[in-house]
Amino acid sequence: RGTREYNIALSERRANGVKNILLLQGVSENQLEVVGYGEEKPVALVHDEQSWQLNRRVELVYPAN
Repeated sequence: RGTREYNIALSERRANGVKNILLLQGVSENQLEVVGYGEEKPVALVHDEQSWQLNRRVELVYPAN
């Protein structure tokens, strides 16, 4: 509901919070990459509170080696 820049920054802060927790749990920093998408990749497209809650998320992606 904010500007594109605000939402990307918020997304990055959320992802960095999860990154910090993972680092405290012993995950190596070179295994982590933080990408903030803001409103660019929603999972719910409806404009209501429930959809906005679903879109406030962090996704962990494990690449295939």
